[in-house]
Amino acid sequence: MVTKTETTEIVTSPKTQEMQQPSFKRWLKHFFYMPAANRFFNKQDQQAIAQAVTEAEHGHVGEIQVVIEGHIPSNQAYYQNTRGRAEQLFAELGVWDTECNSGVLLYLNLCERQVEIVIDRGINSATEQSIWDRICQNIILNMQNQEYRNAMTNGVKEIGHVLEVFYAGKTVDRANELSNAPIILR
Repeated sequence: MVTKTETTEIVTSPKTQEMQQPSFKRWLKHFFYMPAANRFFNKQDQQAIAQAVTEAEHGHVGEIQVVIEGHIPSNQAYYQNTRGRAEQLFAELGVWDTECNSGVLLYLNLCERQVEIVIDRGINSATEQSIWDRICQNIILNMQNQEYRNAMTNGVKEIGHVLEVFYAGKTVDRANELSNAPIILR
């Protein structure tokens, strides 16, 4: 069930077979983390990210969804790391359900200070993991310099460039399948 308010809350449980190594340390970290997504990304920053997504999706069939989460919910943090959470959100938000299997989820976890990119099967077969790792590293470097808005907008632009190369010449008249606005989770 997805409930939308000023921020969005995802209320689900991860699949048992996808759970990671249990970690009490990770659970404590997420349990005591104070919500900070709005402190790092104000309304203007969110609009800038949405504009970057709109520009990055222009000219090809690729779809980008940005999710910024303060922390993994404490009832899931014991068993789930950031990669597992990103994969869960990829499924829950329907990023995998685009017409051309062209969805990309850019996930930022502020508590862990980690970035994950989950790509759909249509893109996965034609790209290398090193490309996505480099984009994540660039976002993390910008965030370490406290350039939060630039980190996310530049990351979205880089993803857009990868999608342009992959989907060169494959444009279709279609509606925007995923929201361009970033989803902010507490």
